[in-house]
Amino acid sequence: MKQWELDKRWSDKFLPEIKQLLGLHLIGEPPQEEDAERNTDLIVLKMEPLRIACRIRRNSYYQNLNYRNEITIREGRPSGVKTELAKIIEGWGDYFFYGFSCPLEKNLVLWRLCDLKIFRLWFMQQLAKNKTIPGMSRQNKDGSSSLRVFNVETIPGFVFARLYP
Repeated sequence: MKQWELDKRWSDKFLPEIKQLLGLHLIGEPPQEEDAERNTDLIVLKMEPLRIACRIRRNSYYQNLNYRNEITIREGRPSGVKTELAKIIEGWGDYFFYGFSCPLEKNLVLWRLCDLKIFRLWFMQQLAKNKTIPGMSRQNKDGSSSLRVFNVETIPGFVFARLYP
């Protein structure tokens, strides 16, 4: 089995919890007149397809306080296959759900919901201003991919929902 398949299989076990959390932030209660005049008890904030990228990190990264304000986005694989960073920059994805697993890897202990439109704008502004790719490059310990690391506190408005323990 390929490394990305192993990574995906591991992170997919968190999808039921992620869907519940997203429902809390992407489905809301409408104004009273919506209920009274249009038979509306709940409202989805956007009716067109929303594309949500999800990345879950192992608890060992959560234990290191330095990683809690970082997000990592895969920027390269040895195979040369297009990775998440390229897809995001191309315009794919509306939101980015980023979380850390608990020690038993059964649920999440910290997560953020991030707006990728804001990230793309910030990324391009930083690229134009500094003439270098924003963030810091980091290689996975096993050599399976390279990542670009970003501090969420340096991207204004990027994180719009979060849960801290």
